[in-house]
Formats: sequence, structure tokens, C-alpha cells
Amino acid sequence: MQIDHLNKETTDGTVRNLDALYQLFPSCFTEAPDALGKVHRAVDWGKLRELLGEYVEDSEPEKYDFTWVGKRAAQREAAAPCRKTLRPCKEESVDWDTTQNLYIEGDNLEVLKLLQNSYMGKFKMIYIDPPYNTGNDFVYHDDFAQSVDEYDEHNLDDEGNRYRKNTDSNGRFHSDWCSMIYTRLMVARNLLTEDGVIFISIDDNELDNLQKISNEVFGQINSVGVFIWAKKKKGSHLSKTFRSMTEYLLCYAKDISLIELFGEDAYSDKWQPIVKKTNSIKVLSFPKGLIETTLNSGYYDAGTYAKDTTPIKFIKGFSVKNGVIEDDIEVEGPFVWTQIKLTEEINAGTKFSLSNRFGFNVFRSDQLEKVKRPSSIIDSKVNVGTNEDASAEVASLFGHERIMDYPKPVSLLHFIVKTLAYYDKDMIILDFFSGSATTAHAVMQLNADDGGNRKFIMVQLPEETTEDSEAYKAGYKNICEIGKERIRRAGKKIKADSPLTTQDLDIGFRVLKCDESNYKPVAFAPKDYTQESLDMFLDNIKEERTGLDLLFDCMMRWGLELSLPYATQKVDGCTIYNVDDGNLVACFDGVVTSVVIDAIAETHPLRVVFRDSSFTEAAQKMNLFELFKQKCGWTDQEVQNNVRVI
Repeated sequence: MQIDHLNKETTDGTVRNLDALYQLFPSCFTEAPDALGKVHRAVDWGKLRELLGEYVEDSEPEKYDFTWVGKRAAQREAAAPCRKTLRPCKEESVDWDTTQNLYIEGDNLEVLKLLQNSYMGKFKMIYIDPPYNTGNDFVYHDDFAQSVDEYDEHNLDDEGNRYRKNTDSNGRFHSDWCSMIYTRLMVARNLLTEDGVIFISIDDNELDNLQKISNEVFGQINSVGVFIWAKKKKGSHLSKTFRSMTEYLLCYAKDISLIELFGEDAYSDKWQPIVKKTNSIKVLSFPKGLIETTLNSGYYDAGTYAKDTTPIKFIKGFSVKNGVIEDDIEVEGPFVWTQIKLTEEINAGTKFSLSNRFGFNVFRSDQLEKVKRPSSIIDSKVNVGTNEDASAEVASLFGHERIMDYPKPVSLLHFIVKTLAYYDKDMIILDFFSGSATTAHAVMQLNADDGGNRKFIMVQLPEETTEDSEAYKAGYKNICEIGKERIRRAGKKIKADSPLTTQDLDIGFRVLKCDESNYKPVAFAPKDYTQESLDMFLDNIKEERTGLDLLFDCMMRWGLELSLPYATQKVDGCTIYNVDDGNLVACFDGVVTSVVIDAIAETHPLRVVFRDSSFTEAAQKMNLFELFKQKCGWTDQEVQNNVRVI
């Protein structure tokens, strides 16, 4: 029996799409040999076309479509696997051992791919403020063609990859931007919960293209709406034609039938559920009773639904006597009862189940006036600040007015969190164009205000600051340095402002940096093999990589959240890492002895990882199987499933 190696790259997006298609149409799959003769799973297009019938469009020369130069390449890039890794950086982190927040440096497309194993379907909300394509924005590296004139030798990351300004002289000015945002949204959708939403800030330059791309990625039916944010108190004197005073926030749901919209209670500081979209039908719902609702179901028991003399109009429903549903007995309607009559019936043992098959209405005009619906206009009337306010927030932390250009105000992030996820105080929020880390600041402040435990993951490319900027003069050489320092300072200030209620507030973050694989390249053509390359097979781990590097790579590959706690212990000269009390146990040192196996078995592990070079003979690996069967009571199949080597 052979121990399997842990995957060294993320799952191919095409394979994931095939898996999803197989769940829907297993009869449309067959087996076929690839170019090397290896048999693999394949789609029988003829069978799939027969199942889809007239809804397949593959012959008409004209059809509605949104495309651009490079779209197919962008689709392939979004699905392509990633072989990079995320390396922990404890020295730049805050509260490393206890925090549940992450700050990740690197190209966000690569990072998003790397996060898929651990965070697939886990983000309730994503907010991004991407480059607006104004002619001076940096566009992420990707695979865009670049002329000598566009190349800037300073725009290099630590690995030598370059990013550039997307100037309007570029012949693919809009196409390059579309490809950049398209790939990232395609991967980001996988990370949303089923009831998750994404907010995207944008201005006029790419609003139209962004809407078309978002409609394709998320589905037009899942468009929640476009919010208009009043970004300025006064327009810029640099405007050539008119003063631009607004920006836009596009909001899309993964599944709009599952989201709920919240509004502000006019008589208190609380927000209440306002609009729930079910099959694209608006339903106004409240903790007690319903208002002007259509096609909703649920049992209605004792409670106050109206004033005593206010008529409540039921159209149709089902009667339930003494807790027993009288199947298929339709209550004739419409009928109107006052609260007094309704209370009498409930006290007599009658409950009402309002069926999905029938519409009904309960009128409560007092509640309609009480709760305000969120407006598509986000401005000072709903307590949301402007760019000027955002700059003042940053200046109050750093003492520099222009430490970061055009940040977003904390209040804007508060508004969107409250609008679509007010009562979810444990969600994870992702921002993969994090800039000055306004989102992290907002999450910490909101948790301080309502006692929540929301977590954040910030992702940012370390774009260099220019030498004439306030940030550079203050010692911040790239945007990541600004973002991390803002979180540190904001967290301290939030705790200092409310010392009695924020002592348990999580203001920390683990810093991870996207880097090349931990593994040496070992794939060579026969003619290229040398003694040095053969030595790589003895130990394929790069010399400079630490045990902690390998641990976080294993956590990521095996689908564990990167914020999980871990402990270490020394046994027989080896370091044993124990993640989340046995969720993953790993040892990457020396020769793994039976003493080390005993210590690992005592943790009752769910998963175990070793370094392949720890076993110099095949017999040692076979012995490993027997030891785990004895020590953990595992079957052969459980050992096969639970043990990996790298």
C-alpha cells in the first residue's frame, strides 16, 4: 500500500466545472483517452445536447453576447490551477496565536485560487474597490502583452513579476481591464456562501462593462441593485466638463432568493428585516406577522399582529386544529378578522399555515411607516461619509492627510454590512483589493459597537508608493505596509476609546505572503537529468522553507482555515505541529520513529502529514500504515485517506 502525496497545486477549475456538471447530468459522461493515451472522464456533447434540446445555441451566427479581445484567455486563466503557496510571516502579524483575521500579500488572482480549498462557500460578504481604469491605475500582472514604453522597472514584486499602468494609449485599454476583473470575479463567486453577496465600487469609466461582466458571472437575476454613493461634498476643480460627485456600488447575490435586506428603524438605533427576495418576488417581513406579502409560508401562533380594531385580510390558507394539519382542507377566503377575533381563534387552538400555493395579505400600516427602506442613494442622510471624511479618518490615525489617495469611509462599509447582513455577527468578510484596509477597520469597529465576532481577510498586491508621495516620505514603501499599519493603529484606538467593552475584541491579524511553491521543480526530460536533479528526489523541499511554511501549505491544500490555532511539541528530536486539537497533525523533521508516531496517535488526529524524505526505505512507509492501524484503530482505507506525505 502506498502513501499518497498531498497535492502541490490548486484544483483545476475545469475539473471543478466537470464535477458540477456530472452532478446534474451523469448520463452525459463517458471515458476517452487523452493525448498520452491515459483514459479520463469526458463529456458526451451529443447526449448533453439532446437533454438540453432547443435551449442549446450553437448554430445561429448572431446572438446576444458581451465579449472583448482576450476573454477566452481570461476564462482559461480563471480555471487554471495555481502552484504557489502562502507563507506565514509572524513578525509582521498582531496576536498571531489568537486572531482569526488574515492579511495576505500578493496578486489577488493567485491568492483567490489558493483560498478556494479552505474557504470555498464561506464568505457571507465580499467588498472590493478595484482599479477604476482611469488611465493611471495599476493593472495586475496577468498575461497581458506589454510594450517597452509601458514597462516600468520599478513595478516589480519580490519575485520579479511586473505590473503596469493601463494607459489609454494601450490598444487593449478596456479589454485588459475587463480580463483583469473577469477572472477575479469568476473565482470570487466560488468563495461566497449560498446567501452571500458581493459589493463592487466603481465609477463611470467602467460601470457599463462591469455590469455586463457581473451579469454574466453572477447572473442578471441575482443583481440586487446599484447604490449611488455621494463621494464628495464638493466637486473637483480639475474636472474637465462637470464635477463628478458620485460613485457606484454594484451589489450581486450568489442566490438572490436566499438574501434578506435590512432597513433602519426610525424609532430606534436598530435595523430590521425589510425585504426578502424569494423567486424575484419582494416580501416585506418582520419579527411578528407579515406586511403586504406574497407567496411566503409559515405557521402563525399567538402574537400581536395589528391593533384590536385593525382588519387583517387573509386571502387563502390552511386550517390547523389542535396542532394537527387538516390536509388538503382549504380555508375559504378572502376573509377579514380583527386582532380580537384572531386572538380568540388562536386561544381556541386554531393555528394558521399560510401555504406557498396561495397568496395572502396582512395589512399593518403602522409598521410600514416605522421602518425605512434602504435608499439607492448613499449619502449623509443615512450617516455615510465622503472621500473627505475618509481622508480625515486616515489622517487622524497617521497624522498625514494624503497617506493614501481616495480611501473609502468606514461608515460606507458599515452601511453595506448592515443592509445585507446586520444580524450575522460571525461572518467572514473578504476584501481582495484592500488598499488602506478600510474594510478591516470597519469590521473591528462594528464588532466593538455590537459585540460581534465578524472576521476579515484582506488581500493586497504590494504596489510601491511613489517617491514624491506622503506615504513614501513617512516610510511606507508599498500599500501593504500602509494597510497593516492602519489595522494596528485602528485596533488600538478602538480599544482605547471603549476600554470597558472591547478587551476581548480581536484586533489582530496573521500576515501571509504569496510566494513560489515550497517544492523544487523535479519534472525534467530524460536528457536533462543530472546528478543534482536526481538528488532532488531525495528531498524535494526548498532549503529555505521552514516547518511553519510547510504546515500552512498543508493546511491550505487540505482545506483547513488558515486562522486555526495550532500547538507544537518536541518528541524524540522532532517537532510535531497540532492544528485545531487534532484536525491536522504534521511532522517535517528527520526520521519519524515509533515514538513520534505514538505521540501523534495520542492526539487522535483526523489528518496526518509527513515529509517524504523522512522515510528512506519503502518498508518504513509500510510500517507507518501498520503503526497507525494499531495506534489509532484505523482500517487500511482510513490510513490511505488520512495520511499524506509531501
